[in-house]
Amino acid sequence: MATSILSIGQSALAAAQVGINTTGHNIANAATPGYNRQIVVQGAAQAQNFGFGFLGQGVDVTSITRVYNEFLGNQVQSAQTTLSGLDSYYSQIQQIESLLADPTTGLSAAMDEFFAGLQDVSTNPTSIPARETALSTAESLATSFQSLSGYFEDIERSLNGQIQASVSDINTLGSQIAQLNDAIGKAERASGQPPNDLLDQRDQLLLELNKQIKVTVVEQGSEYNVFIGNGQPLVVGTTASTLAVVASATNPEKTEVAFLASNGSLIPLAGSALTGGELGGLLDFRTQSLEPAQNELGRVAIGLADTFNTLHQSGYGLDGSTGNVFFTAGVPEVGEDGNNAGNAVIGAVISSSSALTTSDYKLQYDGANYTVTRLSDNTVTTFAGFPQTIDGVTLDLASGAAAAGDSFLIRPTVNGASGFGVAITDPAKLAAASVSGSVGDNGNALLLTGLQTSQTLGNGTLTYQDAYSQLVSQVANKTRELEVSSSVASMMLTEATATLQSESGVNLDEEAANLLRYQQAYQAAGKMMQIASELFDVLLSIGR
Repeated sequence: MATSILSIGQSALAAAQVGINTTGHNIANAATPGYNRQIVVQGAAQAQNFGFGFLGQGVDVTSITRVYNEFLGNQVQSAQTTLSGLDSYYSQIQQIESLLADPTTGLSAAMDEFFAGLQDVSTNPTSIPARETALSTAESLATSFQSLSGYFEDIERSLNGQIQASVSDINTLGSQIAQLNDAIGKAERASGQPPNDLLDQRDQLLLELNKQIKVTVVEQGSEYNVFIGNGQPLVVGTTASTLAVVASATNPEKTEVAFLASNGSLIPLAGSALTGGELGGLLDFRTQSLEPAQNELGRVAIGLADTFNTLHQSGYGLDGSTGNVFFTAGVPEVGEDGNNAGNAVIGAVISSSSALTTSDYKLQYDGANYTVTRLSDNTVTTFAGFPQTIDGVTLDLASGAAAAGDSFLIRPTVNGASGFGVAITDPAKLAAASVSGSVGDNGNALLLTGLQTSQTLGNGTLTYQDAYSQLVSQVANKTRELEVSSSVASMMLTEATATLQSESGVNLDEEAANLLRYQQAYQAAGKMMQIASELFDVLLSIGR
């Protein structure tokens, strides 16, 4: 019986020691990111039948488990990927907003000054100083267009670098998750028990991965299979796939994300499929804000140059010259898909600046017909041959022939602002007169000045200033929307994290109480073993 009491005391002492160690581990990791508190699961040892009844044999420590609510954990991960995506988008669009709204870099002041200079010419059509001032303000306007376009290009180059960095982080995290899948599987097979600290590390990596991109996790035994986009596998068991950054097939200056297949081929992933997280925010910013802003700025530049040139070429300068082009502007950009089998070269020219939109277009050939998709709203136009005019852009086959499956990216206005410039340098050639040889005639100057308030863009619904103000307003509204959405998402993440921590986090007051409880249990178990030893000594003394 003394031996039985000693055995029970030993089991109680061992269980109390495990409890003290586990509690100490919790306390030590209270500030460790991703750590979930652990608890000792005990069970009564199998009782022994002595005839008069079953007598207990002490306690067994069955396992040490972590307190983790998978549902709450998924909520935290979802809130994290939403917040990271919004924050990423917001930080980028703030740059555009500050550029457009800045009076020193914005376009509104430069346009006002230019038309004010034309007004002076209309008042004094023979004044060379007035004409020189008008040309100077025209140069300032061109500088404003070019500077804004250059800023947009700088942001785009920076965006490419950030996409590269995000993809690198995703690959690193995917590789680490695969390694932990392997380590967790080996540990469970060897011990039959879950390796809690490794499980915490893997869940924390998954949270970090959600900061970069929205993922879907499918549990398979002890392993996490992680998928992104439209189901591309990033991690399957102990194997991690790789993402790569490649140049767009139709625009070498644009970075895209591709999936490296097992055969070594690169499969481009649609940006619309890579949602959430920092990477998703960057891609959304590019397609929803940066590219439309570039196109809108280009539309204003092309529209101004086209309509101004048309009137200017109909007037006469002080030197009697006519037909002079005043402004230059960038031409449409056509990107040929690098995978095209044919050798077709597609030409694009602006045939009506008033009909221009701010959208890009995708041209495809199926072997019989061509299809043009307006990417802003997916409106489709199908035709059999060239030339074909769509939204003020006339497309033609410059040379070669297309093969079935060939595609092209048409960007009508993207280069409009970067190519905007002043074509004349001689103030005498400024066509203020509407009649040849009439020295004091200001008829054409008045018409040119009137363009400021004429609705020449958007199929006759927008002035130059209206179109630019619309761009500024859209960017400002989107910035405010993201600011509010980001604030709400931040609160949701904070609440979700607090809810998870209330269940899974370490409460130092609770752990202090546990420490005291296990200490008392340890002392009591020691006392039990002391009594068992004394009883055993009594039995030995009887034998003497």
